[in-house]
Amino acid sequence: MARVGQVKSSVGERLSDRIAIGVLTRSFPPELVDEVIAEAGRGEQRNRLLPARVVVYFVLAMCLFFGQPYEEVARLLGEGLGDRKRSWRVPTTAAIGRARRRLGVQPLKMLFARVCCPVAVPQTAGAWYRRWRLVAVDGTTLDLADTADNDSFFGRPGSGRGTGAFPQARVVALAECGTHAVFGAAIGPLSVSEPVLSRQLFGELRAGMLLLADRGFYGFELWQAARATGADLLWRMRKSAALPVVQVLADGSYLSTIHAEPDRRSRRNPVVVRVIEYTLARTGDATVYRLLTTVLDPEQAPAKDLAALYTQRWEIETTLDEIKTHQRGPKLVLRSKYPWGVEQEIYGFLLVHHAIRQLIHRAATGHGLDPDRLSFTRSLRIVRRQVPAQAAFSPRQTRPGADPHPG
Repeated sequence: MARVGQVKSSVGERLSDRIAIGVLTRSFPPELVDEVIAEAGRGEQRNRLLPARVVVYFVLAMCLFFGQPYEEVARLLGEGLGDRKRSWRVPTTAAIGRARRRLGVQPLKMLFARVCCPVAVPQTAGAWYRRWRLVAVDGTTLDLADTADNDSFFGRPGSGRGTGAFPQARVVALAECGTHAVFGAAIGPLSVSEPVLSRQLFGELRAGMLLLADRGFYGFELWQAARATGADLLWRMRKSAALPVVQVLADGSYLSTIHAEPDRRSRRNPVVVRVIEYTLARTGDATVYRLLTTVLDPEQAPAKDLAALYTQRWEIETTLDEIKTHQRGPKLVLRSKYPWGVEQEIYGFLLVHHAIRQLIHRAATGHGLDPDRLSFTRSLRIVRRQVPAQAAFSPRQTRPGADPHPG
């Protein structure tokens, strides 16, 4: 007799062989999922109700249909597994929570490293400036389930009025500006700053990329670390920083030098940079921008072009908003009660987002469009409709502070 969560199948056929969840199984094929599970040492020694492959797809489906209870997500995965003679009996919430713990973080993290990369091709509109692929780095925070474990590991924001209502995880991401494809991510406690976390992402940078960053990221050591990857940089810097004019260039930009803190006063061991300064006039206000770049030759990248190009940095802000507001849902908290589950869940969100962004890129490129012209929200709805029996879902949402799921 089949147990709860089990489909009694023919000899040699496994439940996981019949899982199909639209774009997710196309973006993350079963063979690749099995490969990362094996490499992470999470393969089963015996047949289980929820094999590791199924649990990987469950985490992805959970992040595609965020706010739905565990059992509803499991019902989606099981839809189509049964027939008139055999039926899918949904595992309990407790069983799913235990399966998530057995799986752990590493398979999702490895799957992200294997699949999530820049997707723009030479003909992708809006992804390039001359010879450079435009990428950006930025960070955000995510509200977590209010548990002692999450609070202890991640911490929560504080102010003069007291501490925040929920613990928060800090996430720093590296994204391709033209396609919004996230290809690097670092997750840490709230106490670890965005610049510190961003160091973990520099291994993803390559020559031929132009990395955009806001003024909060600048520091001499961080600049040098990013520069050493071979990528070019275009970072905003505080207007109060002292940058001596070494040589004024024909386009109005100038060469200057930056120094490590011990060498700043003596001006020893200078590193040459190019500075672009400009003002954006607004109603009743004028904002002065100061950009630093490793592109020293104005003929390769004129100052006016770089000033206009810096606005592309906002694309990563939009990318993070897609994940937080549209994919997760506004004012919702992550469901996981423990730090390992939080990290697993965040990688699930990033993987689902990348799959949708790949879909958008293929559709846009096939019609000669800029991927920005296609709606992420509409694409998300299409992907959700691809999953069998979506109509059976009830649109329940997780309220802030509610915690109907273990893990």
